[in-house]
Amino acid sequence: MSEGLRNSAGSIGTVSNLSRASHHEELAKLIGQTAAPTIVSTDTTVEDPTVFALEKHLEDFLVQNWKQTELGKCYDLFEDENGTSQQYPTDTGPIDILAISKDKKELLVLELKKGRASDSVVGQIQRYMGYVVEELAEDHQTVRGVIIALEDDQRIRRALRVAQNIEFFRYEVSFRLFKA
Repeated sequence: MSEGLRNSAGSIGTVSNLSRASHHEELAKLIGQTAAPTIVSTDTTVEDPTVFALEKHLEDFLVQNWKQTELGKCYDLFEDENGTSQQYPTDTGPIDILAISKDKKELLVLELKKGRASDSVVGQIQRYMGYVVEELAEDHQTVRGVIIALEDDQRIRRALRVAQNIEFFRYEVSFRLFKA
């Protein structure tokens, strides 16, 4: 509640006359007569804000269970002097997860998507891979990319067809309850 409305309303048990137009709109919002503004984007590359939270859960789960994953068999999580492998900072945005092969010959850039991966993610991961090639990889190291999403479509499959150093993995979620 704004300070002006608080001052006009008085204290508990006081009868007040709130006739000012400026308070009408605020009161309508407070009691739910006016819908809160929403952010809408028609740009298909802009994801729903709730997707960020869900991707973060996927990322945390993958990192916490790294050794049990298919990728954990051949790769370790990359750690620089700060111990960073998750949300690794670059000049083109943070890499979701950065890993290195157990023989230290290959760096792996992972990009996670909560739902269906769009073909625009191919350009995104290529930017991150370019950063890793230029800034992190040593002369004897190669760089590969992996996109992990719930679903794919024909557009991303076509884009990946000519991106020989990027693979696509699907994830699935399984949740079970067992009576104790």
